[in-house]
Amino acid sequence: MSKCKSIQCFNELCANSFGCMPDSVTALPQAGGDRRYFRLFMPENSGNASVPHSVLGVEADDTHDAKAFVALADIFARHGVKVPAVYAHEADYGCYIEQDLGDVSLLSQLGSGRVMEFVRAALSSLVRMQVLDRKLWSDAVAYPEFSRRQIIWDLNYFKYEYLKNTSVAFDEEALEDDFERFADRIMSLPREFWGFMMRDCQSRNVMLCDDVPYFIDFQGGRLGPCIYDAVSFLWQAKARFEPRFRDEMADFYIGEFVAANDELQRGGISGAAAEAILKRALPDFVLFRTLQVLGAYGFRGLVQKRAHFIESIPGALANLSQLIDDGVLDSYGELKRVCGMLVGDDRFRRASDGRLHVKVYSFSYKRGYPDDFSGNGGGFIFDCRGMHNPGRYDEYKPLTGLDRPVIDFLKQKGEIDGFVDKAVDIVSPTVARYISRGFSQLQIGFGCTGGRHRSVYSAQAVAEKLAALYPDAVIELCHREQGLCKSFNVN
Repeated sequence: MSKCKSIQCFNELCANSFGCMPDSVTALPQAGGDRRYFRLFMPENSGNASVPHSVLGVEADDTHDAKAFVALADIFARHGVKVPAVYAHEADYGCYIEQDLGDVSLLSQLGSGRVMEFVRAALSSLVRMQVLDRKLWSDAVAYPEFSRRQIIWDLNYFKYEYLKNTSVAFDEEALEDDFERFADRIMSLPREFWGFMMRDCQSRNVMLCDDVPYFIDFQGGRLGPCIYDAVSFLWQAKARFEPRFRDEMADFYIGEFVAANDELQRGGISGAAAEAILKRALPDFVLFRTLQVLGAYGFRGLVQKRAHFIESIPGALANLSQLIDDGVLDSYGELKRVCGMLVGDDRFRRASDGRLHVKVYSFSYKRGYPDDFSGNGGGFIFDCRGMHNPGRYDEYKPLTGLDRPVIDFLKQKGEIDGFVDKAVDIVSPTVARYISRGFSQLQIGFGCTGGRHRSVYSAQAVAEKLAALYPDAVIELCHREQGLCKSFNVN
């Protein structure tokens, strides 16, 4: 749907709902999905006190999801769960307008002094949503209930979108055997612990309106194990909760859920027994959610190159590393082995020494640009193909830009040193500025046809010059096509 058509739709919905149309419309940044949001500013002199200052216009990416969201929002609001009010929608649910909760997400407030207050309030609201009588919402959801099949899908999502996008070799038969056993364990949680499973419960899907948490993005909800949502929320990689705080909040959630869930009483499960069951199940669901989000990060980040998802990978790998240390994967030999290799992936290790790390690459254009795993979009790329190519001559073909005959050839042509000096002049102001501002990552690439001669010499020379000019920065040199790496100024 075009922007003009969406705005026309929002105008009509506002006119029908409030008797007036918006004065202005502002497109909002997209989040992880493909839905588009617009802030509609309503006229201040409408003469109707019930007209809000602003509303959100939503252009749906999936009308089935939109229909579920509208229906569930109405049900939840009528039963005391804090969700945005939906004012009106198109007959086909292609567009709708809803309450504007503002721009303050719980994720944006996690560094504040009120984080415990907000998290506890969000978990209490989550429990109210989860334990609502299933008869009220079962006909409104767009998806079938959580199942063993969905578990296998998510585990294979991890395998195909994350694991296979790394260099880790694995025994696929043994891994699938582990997946089968793990799925059985997840499904062993008694049905009394099931309810409305939001499916994408995380702090960026909780908005704070007048300091009250409101849930959004629950259109993917379905019947399922409720503990999954609490795990998704507390072990969200981007949130980076401290383990002690996370464990304390998990205990708080379990207590709230057990106290509020009538299904447990009807099933004859005492409060103490219910808490024990959930605490035993918790690590398994943490592992399941971690693998599932790594699949999403692999597709959205490594494949689609979306920075938000790449930035979340180190946090997810840290969670996975802790699970390995805690013995949660001990029953799954091949899965444990490959996960152990994944958590050691140097590409996603964030600099924690407070210094700028400049990554200088040589590469072949035939094999594509170097991947950027910092999440900030990389930095400079220099094309070395305009210089005379030693690779055109048989005597230089087996050599690289690190070998003296190639170096002499490049210098004799009189091009390479001027190219290197100009590259250093271009990147130096950025390096200096990044150091002064406390940035941690910068990437510089030098490409040529085969990634053997011109780019290798250029990357090597620039890395050495930058290391001498900026001793406070760590310079990490990688000749990608040769698999050679070296660091300068490490100590």
